[in-house]
Amino acid sequence: LSRRAGTSLTMAGPKPLPHKKILKKKTKRFKRHQSDEYVKVKDSWRRPRGIDSRQRRRFKGLTLLVNIGYGSDKKTRHMLPSGFYKFTVSTVKELEMLLMQNRTYAAEIAQNVSSRKRKEIVERAAQLNIKVLNGQAKLKSEENE
Repeated sequence: LSRRAGTSLTMAGPKPLPHKKILKKKTKRFKRHQSDEYVKVKDSWRRPRGIDSRQRRRFKGLTLLVNIGYGSDKKTRHMLPSGFYKFTVSTVKELEMLLMQNRTYAAEIAQNVSSRKRKEIVERAAQLNIKVLNGQAKLKSEENE
């Protein structure tokens, strides 16, 4: 709890544990060979397998191939920019698994959860001091009515 000038007590969410700086080796997406030349060839990466393929043989001036060396650091892999890891939650009971891990994991309410259950999860998360990533989703339409 923190006190701001001129306001009542406010609940500050949990701060993430200190961590290494998140560095991405390559932020540009790998595009499929010739996807810029043909509409029928989609952007999503496919490994070139042709026996004469210039790209597979790594000729100069062609796009780079996907490689294990472009992987993220194991300590920061899947980490959100805020420093938390995502944990998908569907029920209040699943939320309580994060009780001791509230500085490592942040709850993300599953897409198929109703707005009624969503409210319960958000309220319980506030009691347990757990960060909810999408706590406002599906609640805005009811406030207007």
